[in-house]
Amino acid sequence: MIQTSPRFVENALTHQQINAGDYWLHRIEAGQTLRIIDSEGNQAADTLFFNADDVGERYSMTDTLRQQKNVFITAGSVLLSNDCRPMLEIVADTCGRHDTLGGACATESNTVRYSLEKRHMHACRDSWMLAIAEHPHYGLTKRDIAHNINFFMNVPVTAQGDLTFADGLSAPGKYVEMVAKMNILVLISNCPQLNNPCNGYNPTPIEAVIW
Repeated sequence: MIQTSPRFVENALTHQQINAGDYWLHRIEAGQTLRIIDSEGNQAADTLFFNADDVGERYSMTDTLRQQKNVFITAGSVLLSNDCRPMLEIVADTCGRHDTLGGACATESNTVRYSLEKRHMHACRDSWMLAIAEHPHYGLTKRDIAHNINFFMNVPVTAQGDLTFADGLSAPGKYVEMVAKMNILVLISNCPQLNNPCNGYNPTPIEAVIW
């Protein structure tokens, strides 16, 4: 569902550019609003959410989809934790569809999807692992890498129940905006994937804005 926001970037507390292949790990307080902007269009922002006060509580794809009875994420979606508690609510979305079924790229999936020669190529899971290693004070470990949302990525579900990768529905400047319902750690990998045609084989920056 397309829903625009009344907020202005110039009034934000934080405005951060995240280059393709980089990660962003940040704490968001309950009641604050996070906007992720697809700066140049059709770029995937692979995102994990954790309870900042207890990282054992994290975003749950299965609980979220079961509760909303929809396999896609958009305005009006409430993102639930593995304790079935609201973590964030999407209050604005100018893209209209985001994937939470396809998971994130990894060296293993690079090998399976593309070729053995692609195994060494950088992937979102590598970015998350680097973030965890460089910020041990947050208490995250590789066991906490679970369900994620691929903001701006279009992964249709066929009549047979298969997942397919399709051209993106996003465009330069499209955004998704959500309000935190608890203190949140957000960990974004701005996808570096060079093998998927969804981004035109050209990973580009995204932006994160907090009010």
